[in-house]
Amino acid sequence: MLVISGYKVEILKLHTPLRRTMEISRRAVSWLVPVIDGEWDALSAIDGEKRRFNAAERLIHSVRGRKAKYGFDTEFPKMPSYLRRAILQHVIGEVSSRHTGQRACPLSSRKKEGRDVRPYYMPVFYKDNMYRKEEDRVFLKLYSGTDWIWQEIRLKKTDLDYLRKNWSDVKAKSPVLVKRHKKYYLQFAYETSVSLTSKKPIQQRVCAVDLGINTDAVCSIMKADGTVAARRFIRFAAEKDHLHHVLNRVRKHQSKHGPQSVRGFWAYASRLNEEIARKTAGAIIQFARENSADVIVFEHLDMQGRKMRGKNRQKLHMWKKQAVQKITEHQAHRLGMRISRICAWKTSAYAYDGSGKVTRDPKNHSLAVFQNGKQYNCDLSASYNIGARYFIRELLKTVPETERSVLEAKVPAVQRRTSCVYADLKKLSDVMAEEKAA
Repeated sequence: MLVISGYKVEILKLHTPLRRTMEISRRAVSWLVPVIDGEWDALSAIDGEKRRFNAAERLIHSVRGRKAKYGFDTEFPKMPSYLRRAILQHVIGEVSSRHTGQRACPLSSRKKEGRDVRPYYMPVFYKDNMYRKEEDRVFLKLYSGTDWIWQEIRLKKTDLDYLRKNWSDVKAKSPVLVKRHKKYYLQFAYETSVSLTSKKPIQQRVCAVDLGINTDAVCSIMKADGTVAARRFIRFAAEKDHLHHVLNRVRKHQSKHGPQSVRGFWAYASRLNEEIARKTAGAIIQFARENSADVIVFEHLDMQGRKMRGKNRQKLHMWKKQAVQKITEHQAHRLGMRISRICAWKTSAYAYDGSGKVTRDPKNHSLAVFQNGKQYNCDLSASYNIGARYFIRELLKTVPETERSVLEAKVPAVQRRTSCVYADLKKLSDVMAEEKAA
């Protein structure tokens, strides 16, 4: 399996040549769009992407013995060849998308509120032609306003140490210049080939994760026979307190000055929320790695179309459940772990011991009161049920249909996946052991 990872390093200083490089690249895109759009009928008739690209390049680039139809070289003199080709390839893709109906509006005449919208393009720095690395020194070919010259860029020591420690043995793809929040970054991409675990379900150790709003995540390491080897509560209290403080400031400021006055506050709150999601994913991976987990199991959380009401509406809106799962999935695949998801229905509503539905303690909502009077952490009970549902599904997949029918007859609860709990896995495990012994 191929895993592509990205890492941004901030470029210190040199903002003027970086800005000029990005501006002239985007201006070249704007210049080329109507040219390629006007020639598209002839270009689209050419078979093969490489032949089509070569024909388009002949239209804009002059060589000895052949003059181009359009004056791109005059408009953008001395532009590095690899950058020119990258821009041309980008424009061909954009125009092709427009003509095949993948884009809603024409690229050559995009309008928004009466203003032209410039094409979004980030220049690529190809090795040797525009990017050069000498030990810890990095050089980029940047536009000075009149010419393209090599300039050394300064990177943070922490970024250099991270790249040296984690990516020194992996070949990096050509970096891309990115601008975010008035800062410039080099976005590196690394492609690695990994082999995911191929253990059978009966041999696996899974990390069952229950994502929550108040407690960021509750994790349990579980084996196929129901043995719980480790548990961990993940909660970043200081970070959440900071986020709630910012949201309170948003609420007060908005009530006085209107919604348009809090855009900066919302952007800051969003960045804080994303950081909490990254930290949560990192903590889940660390726990799974410490306990040699083969699979990380999540609930399939799909709240699309659901209306959020009540005092917790803002908390639900800010809940970065999908971001946590996405980041965890990427990091898990890099380590050879698999990701699985199970039905989320009533994992918290049913007690893990099979005693039925639970009620919440009115004084402490995180405590679940079982029908037999037992009190237990609701999220921890849910994590047991998540791991149990995964193993029940995977164990029943591996047995023949006749044997599966016998198991379902002896443990009827496993037939309905939306109400399976940890106790059902224990029963199923015991029955399978009896059948194997017989």
